[in-house]
Amino acid sequence: MAATHAEWTKLWSVRSTWWCLGSAVVLMAGQAGLTAISESTDLPASRIAVDGVFYLVQFVVLALAALFVAGEYATGSIRSTLQWVPVRRRVLAAKCAVLAPTLFVLGVVLAALAIAVSVPLLNDRVPDTSIGEAVRTALAAGAYCALLGMFTVGVSVALRSVAGALTVTFLLLLVAPLLLGGMGLVAALDYLPGIAGVNVMLGEGEPSPLSGNPVPYNEFAGIGVLAGWVVAALAAGDAVLRRRDA
Repeated sequence: MAATHAEWTKLWSVRSTWWCLGSAVVLMAGQAGLTAISESTDLPASRIAVDGVFYLVQFVVLALAALFVAGEYATGSIRSTLQWVPVRRRVLAAKCAVLAPTLFVLGVVLAALAIAVSVPLLNDRVPDTSIGEAVRTALAAGAYCALLGMFTVGVSVALRSVAGALTVTFLLLLVAPLLLGGMGLVAALDYLPGIAGVNVMLGEGEPSPLSGNPVPYNEFAGIGVLAGWVVAALAAGDAVLRRRDA
């Protein structure tokens, strides 16, 4: 609990956290509003929120998580952290315990904001979004942001670099799907972390924005795919942390 309290203080006492959260709100509201008023838009409000999370918000999540973890290596404050918390695994656990609920709330709020902004602006030919669908989309967005944040924690600890963590996660989330799609490996796309997150938010049977194929699994299976990536990243980060910073 002491380690978690210390990580909570570190998260909210730096300006980068507030800049990331503020920019996420502005980007999401702007994207939802501009998409909704476009004459060519035929997307429901829930799909606008999903697109906003995938194309904008997830990169704010990456930046926030990378700065929260790898930023300590850049400033040298990681020495104090490791001195105060000699059990290395507790460092990762405390960071995840603080970051995951924060990002869950962020994802829920931003998805709800996108839906609230876009619904009044959409034209009559766009299907309405029910309250149940809006709630499901918001909760799924929150779960994706929380899991993505923990994934970035593992990558950041393993690489000890903000730039390195952002590069690796960006390539995996956006570039890798484009490359696999270009090579015809469409079936593999749904098991990459970013596409799995989109599938969780869309739901089974809905067309994927990149492959165009129906989502092959339900939300719980998608959460399992994401959780597998998170476990692998945290295991790598834990192994590197205990071996290198023992």
